[in-house]
Amino acid sequence: MKRKAYDELLAWKSGKTRQALLVTGARQVGKTYIVREFGRTEYEQLIEFNLALDDATRESFLSARNPEDLLLRISIAAHGPLIPGKTLIFIDEIQHCPNIITFIKALVDQGTYDYVLSGSLLGVELENIRSYPVGYMTELLMFPMDFEEFCWSMGLTEQAFDVLRNSLQEEQPVPDYLHERMSGLFHRYLLTGGMPDAVSAFIRDRTIDNVRRIQSDIRRFYNRDITQYAPKDRRLVIQEIYQLIPSELNNSTRRFKIGDISDVKRFSQIEDEFLWLSRANVALPVYNVEEPRSPLLASKRRKLLKLFYSDVGLLTSTYDKQSTLGILDGLGAEGRMNYGGVYENVIAQELTAHGFTPYYFTSKSMGELDFLIEDAAGKVLVLEIKSGSRFHSHAALDKALNTPGYAIDSAYVLAETNVERDGKILYLPVYMASLLQRPRLV
Repeated sequence: MKRKAYDELLAWKSGKTRQALLVTGARQVGKTYIVREFGRTEYEQLIEFNLALDDATRESFLSARNPEDLLLRISIAAHGPLIPGKTLIFIDEIQHCPNIITFIKALVDQGTYDYVLSGSLLGVELENIRSYPVGYMTELLMFPMDFEEFCWSMGLTEQAFDVLRNSLQEEQPVPDYLHERMSGLFHRYLLTGGMPDAVSAFIRDRTIDNVRRIQSDIRRFYNRDITQYAPKDRRLVIQEIYQLIPSELNNSTRRFKIGDISDVKRFSQIEDEFLWLSRANVALPVYNVEEPRSPLLASKRRKLLKLFYSDVGLLTSTYDKQSTLGILDGLGAEGRMNYGGVYENVIAQELTAHGFTPYYFTSKSMGELDFLIEDAAGKVLVLEIKSGSRFHSHAALDKALNTPGYAIDSAYVLAETNVERDGKILYLPVYMASLLQRPRLV
């Protein structure tokens, strides 16, 4: 499967001086696969170690006394020769052996071999690894496959997205043949999500049963890792928060209600638990802001938030299979259930993967704006997400656009529609969230 992260790996290889690369992200997002493919394609020799599976190698590395001793142990454990200047040394699940990082720093300085480290954000030890100076190590944070990558895996060409970008730029409708194709792919993406194993199962079988089984396994892995890595006195609460996300997104406001957590009255009691899930990248928090003006971070209200799954397929797989039937036809609120939370989850996922930090805004007098983001120049863009047919109704957005002092530069309504301009508002097909991109630096 083609992944955008491959280009970032290439950029690291061509632009680095003496830096290791740390590839991070939640489990099952494809970190190991992409580094392995990169190493096999771009180097004469790939030397790979998995410190979670290879007990002997892990214990040997833990016994290293200095950089030269570690390099000797690497050469002994390697299933092939180390070729100077042409070898990538890939150490996977590095959080199981964090003490060797200082030795690797010295080996990187020698410049003889390239080093890529990888690990799951569910390991608290990884936070210490990430704290090393930027000059020594660059970090690449990976996410599940975004919608564009999913489309590539389904056989859609990159030229199709060029047509979409032109339609957005010119504010002209997407040609009917392509609009129908994109809508169908988007609705399938809501069911499969972007976990590579789930996408592979869908491509192979073209049915949903194995996809949902894989998604269920991934959620179970996450719960197991919470038990393994989270602080003992907070594990049960973290698990409860994670398991509450689908039901919280099914309420009208999507806002996470603190009172739904057992024996919790105040946000301060469980703030660290929310942060843990966020740092593990298995949940995406979207915080409220006091006013829709730049910089959004300045008015962030950390006690009010929506919490989404990191992958929309993991969300839809928690619902009864038949209740998701309307997703395939884009029925939104007209189906057996209201899919508003599903649509907001996929937008939060796309925005986060594309380099944005999304927020939302709500007030009693105005109502709610679903998402607010800032571009690289600091301009505020409001996104309203509509899953049903009444997407021309958006009272809160109308009020916000006409409120003096609110510095809203642009407003999009993402819905089951085609491109259409109506005054200050640009209506876009919901799949065009995939075109919103903030440059990411390796």
